[in-house]
Amino acid sequence: MATQDQNYAGVWDSRLGFGEKSAIIVIDLLQGYTTEGSALYAPGVVACVKEMPDFLDLAREKGVPIIHTRVLYTPPDYADGGVWIKKAPVLKDLVVGNPYAEFCDEVVPHKDEVVITKQYASAFFGTSLVATLNGLDVDTLIITGCTTSGCIRATAVDAVQHGFRPICVRECIGDRHDGPHEANLFDINAKYGDVISKEEAMEYLNSL
Repeated sequence: MATQDQNYAGVWDSRLGFGEKSAIIVIDLLQGYTTEGSALYAPGVVACVKEMPDFLDLAREKGVPIIHTRVLYTPPDYADGGVWIKKAPVLKDLVVGNPYAEFCDEVVPHKDEVVITKQYASAFFGTSLVATLNGLDVDTLIITGCTTSGCIRATAVDAVQHGFRPICVRECIGDRHDGPHEANLFDINAKYGDVISKEEAMEYLNSL
């Protein structure tokens, strides 16, 4: 019986590569995912956050636009969470005033960087992200953040469906368990975008 890689080879293994202009999106790197004791705590996100500072510093040095997202809901009814908040009530910690909803110290946005507030998985759904990227003449979205099986995957799928090239940086993406993390990176790389190493992403930034 063929291995997973053999089964996909020559069928679901094309590469998109980088286009003419890239932007980086940092998805939901909030303290709830990196604080032990939080229901959202995800060890893979802790590892991801440690990889971000030098990556973002180089992007800023090269003038690459950086867009951050965060999730915020409106208590007490959480009406802006719709059905999803019923499926995932753990997200109710993400409200103004809760430290879990604040950015991790290592990735706090600079004052000149766009911050998009969202209520659902995809950074595109119900937000101004498409208009922002179009205004910047961006055709490639370098995706970082969390979680791989949720907001990362949803954003990668929507990116390609909106005509952008999704490029996911493996070490700069995290989840709560290696199984869903690896499975979703595999699917993204096979069907929706490219999954590359941080080393390759840094080489790209250095080439600009």
